[in-house]
Amino acid sequence: MKILLLGSGAREHAIAKKIRESRLCEELFISPANAGMISEGECVNLGSDFENIKAFAIEKGIDILVVGNEQPLVDGIADSFASDERTCHINVIGPKKAAAMLEGSKDFAKEFMFKNNIPTARYRTFGKEDLKEAKQFLKTMNPPYVLKADGLAAGKGVVILPTLEEAELELDAMLSQAKFGDASAKVVIEEFLSGIECSVFVLTDAKHYKILPEAKDYKRIGEGDTGLNTGGMGSVSPVVFADKEFMQKVEDRIIRPTIEGLQKDNLEYRGFIFIGLMSVAGEPYVIEYNVRMGDPETESVMPRIESDLVEAFDLIGKGELDKYEMKIKSDYCTTVMLVSKGYPESYEKGKVMSGMDLCEDCFLFHAGTKADVEGRILTAGGRVIAVTSFGKTMEEALANCYRQAEKIDFEGKTLRRDIGKDLMNLLK
Repeated sequence: MKILLLGSGAREHAIAKKIRESRLCEELFISPANAGMISEGECVNLGSDFENIKAFAIEKGIDILVVGNEQPLVDGIADSFASDERTCHINVIGPKKAAAMLEGSKDFAKEFMFKNNIPTARYRTFGKEDLKEAKQFLKTMNPPYVLKADGLAAGKGVVILPTLEEAELELDAMLSQAKFGDASAKVVIEEFLSGIECSVFVLTDAKHYKILPEAKDYKRIGEGDTGLNTGGMGSVSPVVFADKEFMQKVEDRIIRPTIEGLQKDNLEYRGFIFIGLMSVAGEPYVIEYNVRMGDPETESVMPRIESDLVEAFDLIGKGELDKYEMKIKSDYCTTVMLVSKGYPESYEKGKVMSGMDLCEDCFLFHAGTKADVEGRILTAGGRVIAVTSFGKTMEEALANCYRQAEKIDFEGKTLRRDIGKDLMNLLK
């Protein structure tokens, strides 16, 4: 099979590597890719225009289109392929536009959850014209205060504030001053849930589903989960508190009602569903949906999947995912992300990277990298490269991650050294 993968981050690099392992993969094309993906497939730059992507898919005889990030899905790429007689035969791994609103609109997602009795925090949604009413609603909540930009904000549209005064100022910034542009034209105010987070991933063909390995990611830039939110500083899989009993609750109360709710509303969904959960005293609550895999969780999840991922994609296209046998490695898989100094705010690019050839017994998933004319690898983003390792224990996996991370060098290299520490404390 000929496969086209859209995306350029470490998430897509991990997916690309998994695709290349498949006996069913004849050719893999990646757009726009990064410096690390060169070894996984043919790298092209098709841009974001759907017609360009479709023209390439037709020219190359693409069988499967895998959409790595959310923006094309929210913009309707699956619909564009399905409605064109030239491309309607191509198996698109990703939901239609209407279903992608699970990530495209937090208000839509919350309404979906309440309608389908899926456990989540109490909330209300407000627009600019409702600013006074929104501030009144804030006063009915207990601190800390959770404000979410309704639309896509590159993972930075969720703000948690300790005081009412700060929450009111942030509300002004989001609604009146368009802090997140169109994404914060509406703002969701929701109840704060106290607990520990977990990311659950599901593959679906719109009727059947398979549960992938769960993971826990670390969003804050600083150790002890301090500082600004980022695209993710590391991840761990499996998650120690997500035992059989907990995951049964997740399946019964969240996964199955989600799939059934999509069917009930005629929302066509084929592909990955990311469910961000909070465990509150052992009970799962949904924080958010994403309509693709998470990053950096994918870097810890994909290596744990032993079965053929392309086989799953093929069965999704046929509506026969129930025939797929999901085999998962029992070992721990952990990821540590190396980022540029200053990230997630301003940072410099173009720093020469070295030491990757010295790394052993690990996976290196490139995020923000590029190759120059001399073949050197340069930094090209805030999140630069993910170091992923296996271990019989979490401690063993993380120890090797950090050993290998020390070998990689670039000016301004920054990392968190406490990935998984909270989970290890639970084991004591």
